[in-house]
Amino acid sequence: MGADGAQGARTTYREAMREALREALHADDRVFLMGEDVGRYGGCFGVSLGLLEEFGPERVRDTPLSESAFVGAGIGAALAGMRPVVEIMTVNFSLLALDQILNNAATLLHMSGGQLPVPLVIRMTTGAGRQLAAQHSHSLEGWYAHIPGIRVLAPATVEDARHMLAPAVADPDPVLIFEHGSLYNVSGEVLPPSTPVDLDHAAIRRPGTDISLITYGGSLPKALVAADELAAQGIDAEVIDLRTLRPLDDAAITTSVARTHRAVVIDEAWRTGSLAAEVSARIAEESFYDLDAPVERVCSAEVPMPYARRLEEAALPQVADIVAAVHRAVD
Repeated sequence: MGADGAQGARTTYREAMREALREALHADDRVFLMGEDVGRYGGCFGVSLGLLEEFGPERVRDTPLSESAFVGAGIGAALAGMRPVVEIMTVNFSLLALDQILNNAATLLHMSGGQLPVPLVIRMTTGAGRQLAAQHSHSLEGWYAHIPGIRVLAPATVEDARHMLAPAVADPDPVLIFEHGSLYNVSGEVLPPSTPVDLDHAAIRRPGTDISLITYGGSLPKALVAADELAAQGIDAEVIDLRTLRPLDDAAITTSVARTHRAVVIDEAWRTGSLAAEVSARIAEESFYDLDAPVERVCSAEVPMPYARRLEEAALPQVADIVAAVHRAVD
């Protein structure tokens, strides 16, 4: 239920993203979806199921298994005035298109002196927890957040999955959307946005006064569960959902730390050179004198993601790891 008491429709993250795509295709004839198995198969994770039958093969295009080729085609279409939405099955496969993303999509506006905008959206699944092993399970969105010239989104709630696509499609610059695979079956309430969705600011998902839990994407549900456990122990944790990984909302982070004086950053990527490292560095630079304890980080083990379930669970940040990090900061 919304803040004004309005009742929203209940749906899943997958269905919310599908409805967002449907809305974008209806709203603008320049929008089309392309990627491996997005048409007849309905998408590797079922997000585009039924869209081919509704919009036809010109608007929902199956592509060959060549990420470099179809991401490049999407860049070309964007340069020609279209609004392509390109789906890459997993973030691991996006590395085959990294040359296109880094050297073309992210740079053409700058290198052309503002003459060549690239209004391209690239969606991809990220993250582990589904026993898909090392070639399908890594969290590399922090790598992309390193690149100037693109916007990087990580919708962590059903509502963001439903409403973040429209402003992404409208953005004149390339936008990458990372959808955590563990979230597709999550259900939640979706209300129509009362104002256009803000892609520049983080969200406080749970207010608190004792410590800031800063996270995004698939780690948000774990942070919220950890906050509930901590509340039962008398620790009032605030949960910050970054939502946009580039540009980061520094003000939201520093304001929260100024209020709580402690921080734990939860990031499913590897610890070394991670987004968690960047957030921790910014807290040290901008909020050092607000801190009453060192910043804690909870990240994945620095190994290729295991296939075996128990090993995969051991490699990933878990609720118990978050709770333990909080106790190190507050005890």
